[in-house]
Amino acid sequence: MSVIKPQIDDLLEKTENNRFLLASLASKRACDINNMVRGQHSRVLAVQDIDDITIALSGRDAISMAMEEIIDGDISFDHDKFENALKGRVTK
Repeated sequence: MSVIKPQIDDLLEKTENNRFLLASLASKRACDINNMVRGQHSRVLAVQDIDDITIALSGRDAISMAMEEIIDGDISFDHDKFENALKGRVTK
């Protein structure tokens, strides 16, 4: 799988070219989307027998939705908290 839309360079601009931060934001949001959709899945299970209701309802997977939210600016990060977290983990 490769990221074509949105382009990886555009996504990296949103996270100060930090690939780890991009992956963290996207994966956390994708988990939120999956949890939200799985809650809906239990409600429609009697009507539909589909393993991945996310793809069935949207035609896209959760990580793609998360990446689009990042590029649209709907998902962001607190720069100061991120820098402080990095400082706390760096050992000298």
